[in-house]
Amino acid sequence: MTEAAALPGQPRGGVLSGPATARAINVLAPNASAMTLDGTNTWIVSEPDSELAVVIDPGPLDDVHLQHVVGVAEAAGKRVALTLLTHGHPDHADGAARFAELTRTKVRALDPALRLGDEGLGGGDVVEVGGLELRVVSAPGHTADSLCFHLPADRAVLTGDTVLGRGTTVVAHPDGRLGDYLDSLRRLRSLTVDDGVHVVLPGHGPVLEDAQGAVEFYLAHRANRLAQIETAVENGYVSASEIVAHVYAGVDRSLWPAAELSVLAQLDYLKEHGLI
Repeated sequence: MTEAAALPGQPRGGVLSGPATARAINVLAPNASAMTLDGTNTWIVSEPDSELAVVIDPGPLDDVHLQHVVGVAEAAGKRVALTLLTHGHPDHADGAARFAELTRTKVRALDPALRLGDEGLGGGDVVEVGGLELRVVSAPGHTADSLCFHLPADRAVLTGDTVLGRGTTVVAHPDGRLGDYLDSLRRLRSLTVDDGVHVVLPGHGPVLEDAQGAVEFYLAHRANRLAQIETAVENGYVSASEIVAHVYAGVDRSLWPAAELSVLAQLDYLKEHGLI
């Protein structure tokens, strides 16, 4: 879920639908909008020599798309063995129950309400299917239940809505909290510095080949927005809607409702830290 269109200086990427790494194939859902960019990226992930695959974020409840995901997996010689969710927003998770029916798989997620089966997911867990290893990274902030998945064999991380392929993501107040989000970005930066992650496989938008640059961009963007909002408050802007009209004046108005959620999260953060 995006807050703003592509911004100057943001790392650029490639590949929407199709193979993105040796182990990851993207199937783009037909739900493009101002909030979802080109649509939701549904990821099929597997070891090249394995018949078993994991699907991350089946996407919206669109039977044509869900059937297409199964077809793409089968064309690659794969059987979907497990479904994972990065978080519970409808554009990522609404199709999960139907997809589980189609594939006879369990659904694992941080939020118990989204699970089908007994197993959940949490930071530090390792998911292993057909020789594939996915390391679960706690990533609250966009939402409280957000997760990322580190794919070490491809030096990649699947980020859901925590980092997008274009633009910046909304901190979905009140469920999303800015302090948590900044911690999650720092956690991802550590993956790029300490664990050799180079590629971002996002929930929306193109693949990013400079993972560290993308995360650093996000951190700098958030710091800049915080400074702008602090200044706006000092200059007498009071309500979140007033601040959005002032700070996000150059952003498409269709994105202002999402920007207002981020502003509310940033106001909470500034109050919590005694900055306003």
